[in-house]
Amino acid sequence: MRGPLVGERVLVIGSPGGGKSTFARRLGKLLGLPVVHLDQLFWNSDRTTVSREEFDRRLDRALEGDRWIIDGNYQRTMKRRLERCRTVFFLDYPVEVCLQGVRARFGRPREDIPWVETLEDPEFLQLIQEFPEKTRPKILALKEQTPWAEWVVFSSREEADRFLEGEEQGQRFSP
Repeated sequence: MRGPLVGERVLVIGSPGGGKSTFARRLGKLLGLPVVHLDQLFWNSDRTTVSREEFDRRLDRALEGDRWIIDGNYQRTMKRRLERCRTVFFLDYPVEVCLQGVRARFGRPREDIPWVETLEDPEFLQLIQEFPEKTRPKILALKEQTPWAEWVVFSSREEADRFLEGEEQGQRFSP
């Protein structure tokens, strides 16, 4: 592991469209850690979902490992993941940044979901718009309940990029 800040069990969380998967992949490459995308555990290629029980089994298998980066929110299982992690990266970006992120990925194959997004999904965009009021407060409350984990909160993509660039150079990030 390069930087002293990052442990070997890492969560990357934040609003949809914030770049969690991209950040997780870059960090995983830098640190030599396997990356688990929760969307890959939950979704089938035909846009159907696995059962709750199957998702939980898949997640439990991932959590059994000693070294991983898991990206995704999935609020129902957040506490379970927090109990095992040592570092949390919260990409706490403005709504417009996240909406732009979703629109920018249209038509591009991605490792984190088993299909290519081509159309705007109004319900998904609404989820992003409501994230600051509905989900963010829950995440911040969990932050207060996890003193064993180091939390790093980025409020811009530039901050996250500076962190990753510092990791590449073996330096600890400081905002």
